[in-house]
Order: sequence, then structure tokens, then C-alpha cells
Amino acid sequence: MKRVHILVKGLVQGVGFRAFVRRNAKRLGIKGFVRNLPDGFTVEIVAEGPDDAIEQLISITKQGPPGAVVEDVEVEYEEPRNEFSDFEILY
Repeated sequence: MKRVHILVKGLVQGVGFRAFVRRNAKRLGIKGFVRNLPDGFTVEIVAEGPDDAIEQLISITKQGPPGAVVEDVEVEYEEPRNEFSDFEILY
């Protein structure tokens, strides 16, 4: 089990990025959240799940959905806390 904190920067707000992440996270059995940050060009993801699923999610976020332009992805691994029951979009 892994926990990861991801910051995705670029043209990632207003292009369906959060829904894209949520859909893939649920498919991979990952729990956590995704949200836009107020700077207008960063999406934050906190996710927990099986090691291989987390690595797949990281790869997926580097691509993004059609229309997104990912310029940078910062990944920080943390200790799992088992605090999530689902994967949500926060507003």
C-alpha cells in the first residue's frame, strides 16, 4: 500500500482533468481526492492504493486527458493513513 501527494501543473484546469483522474483512480481501486488549487494552473491529488495502481496513476497524470497540457508533475510519497473510503473530487 502506498500514499502519494501529486501536484500537476500546466493547462490542467477547465479541461476535465479532475474527472479524468477520478475515473482512472476508481478503475485502479485507489482512494483519495483530486482538486483544483486556487492558482489556476495546478491540480492536487492525494491518493492511496496498491503500489502498482499508484504507479499507474502517476503515469496517467503525466499524460492527462485530451485538451490538457501537463508541464510538470511533482510526486511525494507519504505513509498511508487509510483515511479515505472513496475517491472524490473536492471543490
